[in-house]
Amino acid sequence: MAVKIRLARRGRKKAAQFDIVVADARAPRDGRFIEKIGTYDPNTNPATINFDGEKAFDWIMKGAQPTDTVRAMLSYRGVLYRKHLQLGVIKGAISQDVADERFTSWKEQKDTKIEGKRTSLGSAKDEARKSALAAETKVKEARAEAIRKKNTPVAEPVAAVAEGETTEAAASADTTEEAGA
Repeated sequence: MAVKIRLARRGRKKAAQFDIVVADARAPRDGRFIEKIGTYDPNTNPATINFDGEKAFDWIMKGAQPTDTVRAMLSYRGVLYRKHLQLGVIKGAISQDVADERFTSWKEQKDTKIEGKRTSLGSAKDEARKSALAAETKVKEARAEAIRKKNTPVAEPVAAVAEGETTEAAASADTTEEAGA
């Protein structure tokens, strides 16, 4: 019997979530499975991958074949690297202590990298929110200033109208003088 580690879809339309399952290769995608080993949510950034690494490692060592997507997840979480190290131990190339030490140091580096990405995304999101708020405040203040100018009584245009009347009267007087001369 060929065993696969694959994704089984669940969740509503356009908001898929997946279970990471171990199933017979002949079983339908969302059908019967042998064991559920975790979940995968691609809707978050970075994608949320939760699975039992020990169970996944055991199934990989027993010969279960992961699909391409699950293989990428197992590689991302270090299960395939652990398998690589364990095969080296079985062949006698390295000792179990050395393999465990290498895996632990790799895992610490990977966790640091993942946490760094998560915090940088969070800080970028906060900065974008602050800049949008600042731009919105600037627009709001400009609108308030325009409304204030519109609603305040303006004394200058009244004076300009009075000056305009005197210049019109002077201009008409000039034309009458020219006509009379």
